[in-house]
Amino acid sequence: MSGERAGTPAVGVMTSAFVDGAALMATALGVPGYPFAIISHPISSATDEELEAKARDALEQAHRLLLPPN
Repeated sequence: MSGERAGTPAVGVMTSAFVDGAALMATALGVPGYPFAIISHPISSATDEELEAKARDALEQAHRLLLPPN
């Protein structure tokens, strides 16, 4: 969020277990409704293939968040 305040586009990536906490932090930092890329939880026990799928999902979401349709 601080990067965006400085003019650098950014996307937060969150696992589904931490969405509520991230939303509370965003509100506390003055950006309620801040959009996040959300991937499924957990990641610590994911296989390499599952991690790659989660990363691709996060990239697709980030693309939509950073480059919304005209």
